[in-house]
Amino acid sequence: MSIFNYKQRNNIVLVSIIVLGCFLLYALSELFSSILGAIVLFTIFRPFYLWMVDKKNLNGTFAALIIIFISLIVIVIPFLSLSIMVIGKIGSINKDALPIDKWTAKIDAFTGSNLNQPHFAEDTLQKLGAYGADLFPSLLGSAASIIITLLVMYFLMYFMFTQMGAFESGLLKYAPFREQHALKFAQALRDSTYSNVLGQGIIAITQGVLLAMGFYAFQIPDAVFWGVIGVFLSFLPVVGAPTMCIPASIIFFANGQNLKGVLLLAYGLLFIGNVDNVLRVIINKRVGNTHPIISVIGVFIGLPLFGILGLVFGPVLLSYFLLLLEIYETNRLAADRLERIRTGPDT
Repeated sequence: MSIFNYKQRNNIVLVSIIVLGCFLLYALSELFSSILGAIVLFTIFRPFYLWMVDKKNLNGTFAALIIIFISLIVIVIPFLSLSIMVIGKIGSINKDALPIDKWTAKIDAFTGSNLNQPHFAEDTLQKLGAYGADLFPSLLGSAASIIITLLVMYFLMYFMFTQMGAFESGLLKYAPFREQHALKFAQALRDSTYSNVLGQGIIAITQGVLLAMGFYAFQIPDAVFWGVIGVFLSFLPVVGAPTMCIPASIIFFANGQNLKGVLLLAYGLLFIGNVDNVLRVIINKRVGNTHPIISVIGVFIGLPLFGILGLVFGPVLLSYFLLLLEIYETNRLAADRLERIRTGPDT
């Protein structure tokens, strides 16, 4: 006969679940990028999967394989290729024809005489170099880790799609809130994922293309490379691709090409910057509104955890956290109302 009663046994089981759950989370911490990536891709491609299966009567396994192929071609391979290109370019930048030393000297002379900052360009380049080294190191140094991360991500996503009914039923069953709140959370999660991933991705690519076109028009070397840098910077709301035009304009001013400097500065800050604002308004209306503060804080949260992927995963994680807080607040208010009904009005 057990020395524990029913309630004590349940409490012991609950504590054991929590302890083992924490241990499993710690053990799976290296695969967190895979898990989060699978959730993001599942959320993005779920409507397309349902369209293929329900409307086109495709086999679920075949539809999942199509989605894996599309995501590889459209998202993963281009992202990795652009990142590798950036790393290679940064590594060989001193060997190219870019007159970096000349530009740095001119910018330092200009800022020294006008802004009392004689080492502005030199210090900025050093900081950017250190920042870039922290941001991109794993893409070339840990090829095996990247392959494992992608394999696990697609393995999880494959079963999320092929066993969608059981997967979503399990989420509803074990969700710590009512079904209507769970459905509301799922809708908000979809909107926040679309806004952070698809919306910000469209803005970043648009700004990068416009920046590359502008640099090419002003005959700045390696316009495509700087456009790719602009794509990554566009995920940083405080910085953004338009700020790339500021150092380029300073170089024009230092060379005595004042008209080019003014035109490039206006093109970047006025045209590219306003394109960002217009696209953001359209995306927020059609997809979901993500506050700029969430994007800024999310980026600073995500970069130390995921590297370059933190530009996307950080804001997504923060949005999910805020959604959970909203659901918790809703549940707490509902519980308070039920308690007042049960106990009756205070006398």
